[in-house]
Amino acid sequence: MSDQPESGRTGVRRGNRARIALWIVLAIVLLAVVAAAWVGVRGVLARGHLESAVADVGALRTQISSGDTSAAERTAAHLADEASAARSLTGDPIWRASEYVPFFGSNLRAVRQVSVVVDDVSQGAVRPVAAVVGQLGTDSFAPKDGKIDLEPLVRAQAPVARATTTIDRAVGDADAIDVTSTLSPVTSAVNQLRNALSSVDAQMDTANRVLQIAPGMLGQHGDRNYLLLFQNNAELRAGGGIPGAVARLEVRDGRISLANQVSGSSFGEFPEPVLPIDLGTKGLYGSITGQYMQDVTLTPRFDVSAQLAREMWKQRFGEEVDGVLAIDPVTLGYVLRATGPVQLPTGDVLEPGNAVKLLLSDVYAKYQNGDQQDAFFAAAASAVFEKVSSGELNPKELVSALQVGATEGRLRLWSADAKEERFIRGTSVAGHLPTVTKETRQFGVYLNDGTGAKMDYYLQKTVSVGSSVCRQDGRPISAVEVTIKNTAPADAATSLPEYVTGGGNFGTEPGKIKTLIAVYAPQNAIFLGASQDGKAVGVQTATDDGHPVAQLRTVLAPGESATFRVAFLGQAKNAKAGTEVLSTPGVEQTKTLPLRFDCAAPVPQG
Repeated sequence: MSDQPESGRTGVRRGNRARIALWIVLAIVLLAVVAAAWVGVRGVLARGHLESAVADVGALRTQISSGDTSAAERTAAHLADEASAARSLTGDPIWRASEYVPFFGSNLRAVRQVSVVVDDVSQGAVRPVAAVVGQLGTDSFAPKDGKIDLEPLVRAQAPVARATTTIDRAVGDADAIDVTSTLSPVTSAVNQLRNALSSVDAQMDTANRVLQIAPGMLGQHGDRNYLLLFQNNAELRAGGGIPGAVARLEVRDGRISLANQVSGSSFGEFPEPVLPIDLGTKGLYGSITGQYMQDVTLTPRFDVSAQLAREMWKQRFGEEVDGVLAIDPVTLGYVLRATGPVQLPTGDVLEPGNAVKLLLSDVYAKYQNGDQQDAFFAAAASAVFEKVSSGELNPKELVSALQVGATEGRLRLWSADAKEERFIRGTSVAGHLPTVTKETRQFGVYLNDGTGAKMDYYLQKTVSVGSSVCRQDGRPISAVEVTIKNTAPADAATSLPEYVTGGGNFGTEPGKIKTLIAVYAPQNAIFLGASQDGKAVGVQTATDDGHPVAQLRTVLAPGESATFRVAFLGQAKNAKAGTEVLSTPGVEQTKTLPLRFDCAAPVPQG
């Protein structure tokens, strides 16, 4: 038995426990230091890979848009390597455990989530698309010997569809990353990723829609026939311009040919609308929308215009087409950048610099007879079409021309096939009414000519839009302002051809321009009021497919201008969304500006 006192033995045990506790504390501290160093080193490495990968996402967007497929393939491979490395560096157990450390943990979690999103995109979207992108350049949509090869488009359908789904999911995952307590560099990286993915998502969605319907619409499963409306911006219609000429396109396994072509006026008047017209369309634009081919685009709803035009063609020629397209001379000018100058049978040379002036102004001075004008338009359309069909063009410029035309609202497409139409709906070629998303509230400014002539060549238009939350209930007030000006020469009544001025035949003095302006708000908005040049003005109010509409009428002499403002009350849930305007495309592209207004008087009443 030990002679050491009990208190001594107790002290030894306490000392041993203290030393053990000290070693445990030191071990924990050492482990924490090692873990911090491990995480820190891997974090620095991961940051470099992530920054490079996020930059690759932006580069891919640009390269895909420009059609640089070889560069896109190299970027795709580099993105995959960088994303995989970042995910590996941030996915080990030590890193995951460190995510629960106060303050620093939220940053580590966000970095890991970014790594996962970028790697998912590289594996589920970039790699599948990279496998076909080399065969699917912009030249895939350019005819060769009069025929578009459909096989590369068909091969790309499934990979692009999968990629689109992956990016849709990645957008949601990126939006879900919590950055409320992250450091500025981490927050910036997350926001950069979100912005890049949002842009890529929109582009991929468009590419997927095109690929899913293009082979079928180009005759993959059988011959197709389409109606082509040539819209004349010198006589405005809400949907673009008056359909001055109409043609039928025949499509056979990628080969497109221009069949019979007639003037819009040759259809004459149908005794009653060829299809039932809803009350909104009839109240705003009249029954003539369904009675004259030249008036089917009085409504901005291209699906309505297309179905009316299709039925008119059927009743006139007994042929039921599979879809309807619309194009204007401005877009033809863009296409000429791809084809180069085109020689016309008249001896005129059509080129990008003179296409609009020649087709929308000079032709009326050169040819006084309507039949001669129609023949000129037909010759111009045929010449450009033949040049495109031959494949004698720059494919990248062609795709760019069509993209710009679609973005500006000058190119429209509707399909009689319900499945195809679902893919078209919501795109820039659909010709839809204003919509609301989490990011954007759209308004519409649509112009219809009331002169009955070609004076809109001289009509200049500027649109401004703004929004502000002025009420305690959080509902936003939005104002749309439209300024139009008659830029015709002072002596327009005598210096311009009667065909251009109208000669007063429809109640408007020669040289003046009569215009109907319809301002549309998103569905469920409330009309608050309107003004002209700062004074209250009465307007026609209506509802079109659930959209409140205010329609105004003006007559301007050469040099005169008028400014209209219309205000609407929106819904509180959309108060943070930005605003944009859809507008009738004229000879010149519409200028859209920001608008600020006084909450107490969004519409001047002076």
